Amino acid sequence: MVNKVRLGLDERDLLDSYERGEWKSVAELPKRLRQYQSYAAAALEAEGLVSIVLPKKDLQAIRRKAARSGVSYQMLIADLVHQFVSGRLVEKARA
Repeated sequence: MVNKVRLGLDERDLLDSYERGEWKSVAELPKRLRQYQSYAAAALEAEGLVSIVLPKKDLQAIRRKAARSGVSYQMLIADLVHQFVSGRLVEKARA
């Protein structure tokens, strides 16, 4: 009995490509996998990766401010965090 699986467009494109013989085996696959895993690990060690959820309005405001400053919004967020942890960004006293 053949299982019928519905494929998305991307999945269908990949399957069609494979069936046309457009895919090639990678020589020394385990060695190549270790190599790329090493690259990925080094990249993660060099930079900390953080995922955060922001309200849509806040993200839009950050993107606008970043665009006006000529930097990416990710760089702006990273700079704000750095300023905060280094003590250069402090909360204003409220009246």
